[in-house]
Amino acid sequence: MKRTIFTFCFLFLVLQIANGLSLNLISSARASVAANVEKDHGAKIESKYDGFNHETVLTLKKMRVNCGGAKGLESTLNQTCVSLEASLHCPGVQLDYVRYAKLKLVFETKNWIRRHPLGERDLFIVVDGERLKLGTMALATDNIDTNQLTDVFHEILEVDVPYKTFNKMARAELVEMKVGQTSFELQQKNMAALRDLNNRVKF
Repeated sequence: MKRTIFTFCFLFLVLQIANGLSLNLISSARASVAANVEKDHGAKIESKYDGFNHETVLTLKKMRVNCGGAKGLESTLNQTCVSLEASLHCPGVQLDYVRYAKLKLVFETKNWIRRHPLGERDLFIVVDGERLKLGTMALATDNIDTNQLTDVFHEILEVDVPYKTFNKMARAELVEMKVGQTSFELQQKNMAALRDLNNRVKF
């Protein structure tokens, strides 16, 4: 009887150790993949706790999508540079649950008529062929940069989206975006950065 109990305990211990090693290997593999992806996309991702709003925020800092002249997009991005920012908002000090995601689009142009007036701020995306409306973007910043040789108009639009929608977007192969008359496709480095950001939470 004692031998049976001993054998059972020994086998249970071996299984626990094996399971722990497996989890460590998986974690190491995920960390390695995440590191490689981060290196490839070249973007900066920050994590910090916001005490005023009692939330942990993971932020993909501003990264360029393209700057006009992109193949097939000349009519919508001519003389306009567009950049993307994204953040995940987790209540409290944890990364297990995301309350919502925020998307920001930064438009830089020398042509003032390419701004997005109030009636042209609806954001649509096409995720692997599925068209989604993400809502009306709010104007966060609207100014002129006079530090350059010629005046450059800066416009930042933002919108909060459900995490479920962001997760679908981050895990897609192809994402196209359209705000008013401006449409563009996210590049591979943008998709890699969104996946990296998304992989830092436990979805």
